[in-house]
Amino acid sequence: MTDSDLDLVYTTLCNTLTHEGEAQASLYLARLALLCLTELDDPRRALALIESAKLRAGTAVGAVPAVAAS
Repeated sequence: MTDSDLDLVYTTLCNTLTHEGEAQASLYLARLALLCLTELDDPRRALALIESAKLRAGTAVGAVPAVAAS
């Protein structure tokens, strides 16, 4: 995904969350996450992404840990 693609997707997500409203945002994001994980079809990679998404001080946004080959 190019930077331009990422910007388009992120902007669309932000606009959708605004349209859904604060009360529905968590539910929408949960549905989106499940759809994305289903498309990924790799449980180990999905678990690594879940871990990476945790907000921690000192970690780079978008940093995704490598998953060792099985």
